Amino acid sequence: MEKKRTAKIQSKSENDSPETAFWWWIIHKGTAASFICICLFAILVRVCVSLHPYSGAGTPPKYGDYEAQRHWMEITINLPVKEWYRNSTNNDLNYWGLDYPPLTAYQSYFHGLFLQYFDPKSVALHTSRGYESYLGKLLMRWTVLSSDAVIFFPAVLYFISVYYAGKSIRQKNDLAWHIAMILLNPCFLLIDHGHFQYNCISLGLTVAAVAAILSDRNVLGSVLFSLALNHKQMSAYFAPAFFSYLLGKCLRRGNPFLEVSKLGLAVLGTFAVIWWPYLYSAEASLEVLLRLAPFERGIYEDYVANFWCATSIIVKWKRLFTMPSLKLLSLAATISGCLPSMIQMAWLPRKQSFLYGLLNCALSFYLFSFQVHEKSVLLPLLPASLLASEEPFVFQWLTYNALLSMFPLLSRDKLVLPYIALYGLFFLLYHAPGGRRQKQEKWETRFLFSFSKSFLLACSLLLHVIYLTVTPPLKYPFLFEAVIMLLCFSQFLLIFLYTNRKQWTTSKLSPIAEDRKKHL
Repeated sequence: MEKKRTAKIQSKSENDSPETAFWWWIIHKGTAASFICICLFAILVRVCVSLHPYSGAGTPPKYGDYEAQRHWMEITINLPVKEWYRNSTNNDLNYWGLDYPPLTAYQSYFHGLFLQYFDPKSVALHTSRGYESYLGKLLMRWTVLSSDAVIFFPAVLYFISVYYAGKSIRQKNDLAWHIAMILLNPCFLLIDHGHFQYNCISLGLTVAAVAAILSDRNVLGSVLFSLALNHKQMSAYFAPAFFSYLLGKCLRRGNPFLEVSKLGLAVLGTFAVIWWPYLYSAEASLEVLLRLAPFERGIYEDYVANFWCATSIIVKWKRLFTMPSLKLLSLAATISGCLPSMIQMAWLPRKQSFLYGLLNCALSFYLFSFQVHEKSVLLPLLPASLLASEEPFVFQWLTYNALLSMFPLLSRDKLVLPYIALYGLFFLLYHAPGGRRQKQEKWETRFLFSFSKSFLLACSLLLHVIYLTVTPPLKYPFLFEAVIMLLCFSQFLLIFLYTNRKQWTTSKLSPIAEDRKKHL
């Protein structure tokens, strides 16, 4: 009987796509139930986090991110689409004006219809500002949870099916752990279901785009990534990696011009559909574009753990340079940080290097680009989670420091309790029995990180305690935030240097990294 089952699986592997054969293998190995349990548990954890406060809860006059999302629903369902980004008496752009691309506006519109059906007062024009009824909050939380379940969860399973399709049974032992690491990452949960945002949509579209490209569905991947860009402009953190890798693949095809043209048309067509209501005039398009570039906020805001904020202790960037000069400086630094990774992907477009390239480009944007927010660390954290089975320590260390870097923000949101709970849950799941993360790290990782791991983790825990219990001196009211920022920046920079080196030096390619030569 077992031989017949094995033969049937082999037959499916030969006749179907690798992804189909993968799921066929999963079902016959009886592990599908564990996947379902992980997904249900991940949803339960999200529900528990959503029971806690959110950004700006009960803090007028502008409240916080929760109110921004609710207000966008109010605007989109009550005003014509041409007025969504235009300042007017009905749409005061100084009060949480839309500052994301049109796909976010469409998402707000559909979620607004949902709220309007069950609780019209929550999205009534003008009168709903600061609306915080129990029903309204319940409906708002549901919109995030449903978006996560409908977009992010399937995208992760799609990626897993592609990533593990060509791997050995021994490597597939990491499947359940890898899914749990992505779906239960504390940073994703705290920002979307605690602080309150919809990163699950743009991140889910990006994961689906990565999976499509890894399975050689380049046009589909280009469309999905274009959708991600049109939901949140911060998805541009990944754009250099997508561009370089796809360009490198196209240049190795029989007709490079045709291949580039197909991808270009897919991208332009997707943008044209999304932006159609604003293409009737240059002025209308410009109104939207100007809302997407927050240059007036300065090169950095708060104590974000990136290069500009960390070095501002010594170099007063905002005083020494004009705004145009800072824009050029940040652009040059960001491109320089991405360039080594981009060159490697264009020169040798391997699937494994693509995943490293996504991480390196996202880190370059986070460290060097203009106007980075604490929450932007979710972008490099996404490819790190996709590489969790390849680089378990990098994923773990980036997660710990990403959590620490966002701690002051989450503390202001009164999310300390879910923060501690999710931190502990992540620690337990990461060190769960079995899986490749239990293996001894390679010498490069030990050399670069392990010497300081215990000491830095102790410092991190101590900083948490000090921040919550000690009052900073009056002369330096943000002293603790600055120390946290400097510590996290140093670790992000080390990770950035290591993963760039790893992308260039990795020569042994796993099955997911091997291109299908018939397509090259």
